[in-house]
Amino acid sequence: MVLVVQGDLKMGRGKLAAQCSHGALAAYRQAQQRTPLLLQAWEDTGQAKVVLKVDSEKEILKVVEDAERKGVPVVSIRDAGRTQVPSGSLTVVAVGPARLSDVDSVTGHLRLL
Repeated sequence: MVLVVQGDLKMGRGKLAAQCSHGALAAYRQAQQRTPLLLQAWEDTGQAKVVLKVDSEKEILKVVEDAERKGVPVVSIRDAGRTQVPSGSLTVVAVGPARLSDVDSVTGHLRLL
């Protein structure tokens, strides 16, 4: 699983951790319903999670678009706007759990957080 963070929102460390947690949990729940065999394989191989970043909403939306076009599981997390970022801000996108090659085809060009 890859968690892609929208870096230009300038979230604090705690906020960033919370948003990534929301993304991981949402992706897990989606996988339970839609791709249980891939989820089991991901669990059996260590549940890898990597956090990457993009610099704009345009870039994070392209990640979503690419994943959807390629049929790779993707979940978008939008903030409620109660603390650091405006309501509805796209903070994190979770890609996967899925085959490593599929996730890399969507996120392999991005930078580590």
